[in-house]
Amino acid sequence: MSRVAGPELVAAVSNAGGLGILAALRLEPDDLRAQIRRIRELTNAAFGVNLWLHPAVVKPVAPETIDPRTLASAQERLNDIRLRLGLAPSTAAPERFPDLVARNFDVIVDERVPVWSIGLGSPDREMVSRCRERDIRVMAMVTNVADAQTVAGAGVDIIVAQGTEAGGHRSAWTRDTRGDEAGTMVLVPKIVDAVAQPVIAAGGIVDGRGLAAALALGAAGAMLGTRFIATRESIAPAFFKNAVAAARPGDTSVSVAFTGLPMRVLRNRVATEYGDAPVLPPMLQSGAAEDIFKAAAQRGDAEYFPMPAGESAGLIADLPAASDLVRAIAKEAEDVVRGFTPSRGA
Repeated sequence: MSRVAGPELVAAVSNAGGLGILAALRLEPDDLRAQIRRIRELTNAAFGVNLWLHPAVVKPVAPETIDPRTLASAQERLNDIRLRLGLAPSTAAPERFPDLVARNFDVIVDERVPVWSIGLGSPDREMVSRCRERDIRVMAMVTNVADAQTVAGAGVDIIVAQGTEAGGHRSAWTRDTRGDEAGTMVLVPKIVDAVAQPVIAAGGIVDGRGLAAALALGAAGAMLGTRFIATRESIAPAFFKNAVAAARPGDTSVSVAFTGLPMRVLRNRVATEYGDAPVLPPMLQSGAAEDIFKAAAQRGDAEYFPMPAGESAGLIADLPAASDLVRAIAKEAEDVVRGFTPSRGA
C-alpha cells in the first residue's frame, strides 16, 4: 500500500473498527514519525506501520554491482517506453535505494506503534524482543507454509497468509519457497494447520462474504488492500482509483518490470511491453524507471504507472468512504455467518 495508505486512510479504517496500516517502505524516519503522530491526532484506536524486511531493502544493493550487460538491456527496453512518452533516453545506473529499515524500525519502537506489520521478510528475535518491551504486536505476511513456520519461530504474534490472487508484491523472500504458493482458499487452511499463531487471510477479499469465507477457513480475520485503493481517503492518484473500479476479472498479472520483484498489478503497457527483458536487482529496477512513473503520474497516464492490485479488483465498482466500507464489510460478514444472505441489488 505504499503511496496509497496515508494517515487519513489509516485513521478512517481504525476509527471504524478495523486496523489501518501505514505504508513506510519509502518514508524517511522524520516523515514516518510525523505521519505516526498525525494518525494519533486523528484516532485513539490501534493502528499499524508496515516495513519490508526483504534482504535487498534491509541492505540495499549497490548500483555499481549491476552487471553492465543487464543494465544496458534493461535501459534499452525502458528507452523504448521513454520514447513513447517523449522522455530523454538513459544508460545510467539508478541511484541506490535508501537505507531506511533500521532507522524506521527505531521510530516504530520509539513511538510505541501498536502493531508492526512486516512484508517480504522475517524479523530476528532481537527485533521481536524490542517490540515486546514496548507492548508492540508483530504481524508478518507470508505466501507459503515454510515461511509461516519461519516467522512463527521468530516469535511473531500474527501471521498473514497471502494467497496468489493478492495485489502488490508477493511477500516471499527466498526463491526456493515460491513453488509452494497457492490461492487463498488453499493457503489459509494449510497455514492455520501449521502454526499456533492467529492467521489473517489476504488475497481476493473485498466484502463481508469474503471475510466470512476467511473465517470459515480458520482465519481470525482478513486483510484487504485492493479494496481500499478505491476509497475516498486513499492517496492513490484518481486515475489509479478509477482503474481499480473499472477493472474486469482477469485484468491483473504478476510482473517484475516495475521493481524487480514479483508484483500483481493492473495490466498496462509497462507490464506488457517490458516483456522478457532483463530486470535490475530489487528496487534498483524501480529506480531506473522512476522518470517514467513520474511522467505518467503528472499526465494521469495509467498505461505507464505502477498500479499494484489484486484479482479482487474485478469485484470493485465504487469509491466509498473507508469508514463506511469497514462497517459494511463487518455487517455483511455477520449476516452471512448468521445464515442470512443480504440482497446485493443496485
